[in-house]
Amino acid sequence: MSGARSKTAATWLAIVGGVLGLHRFYLHGLRDPAGWLFPLPTLVGWVGVQRMQSLGQDDMLSWLLIPFGGLAVSAAMLSAILIGLTPDDKWAARYPAGDAAEAPATTAWAPIFGVVLALLIGGAALMGTIAFGGQKYFE
Repeated sequence: MSGARSKTAATWLAIVGGVLGLHRFYLHGLRDPAGWLFPLPTLVGWVGVQRMQSLGQDDMLSWLLIPFGGLAVSAAMLSAILIGLTPDDKWAARYPAGDAAEAPATTAWAPIFGVVLALLIGGAALMGTIAFGGQKYFE
């Protein structure tokens, strides 16, 4: 897939739908193998949450499945941070515009606000995953 891609759109897609790989599909198309790897741990984590809600906190399988969801959220937020902090010249070289009329402008503040939000969400998800896994390990 060639052509100009918006760094702002890619950053916010990683925040909103990164756990499903939407940012990868936006940047590289539906044939991107890395994009198809994002939904699997998200689904596994979601199944773990559903099991815990229905069977309670003593279900061992749910304790093993839930951290996959947290790691998927953390990976999506890391992607948002990397996309949002990519310098404009490197972004333009990687996703060139077809003509001068389509050339993307310099980055405004929207990707930076996205990076800040991704840091907050990703940090909370990662710390929660580590605490959750550590608690069960030491019980």
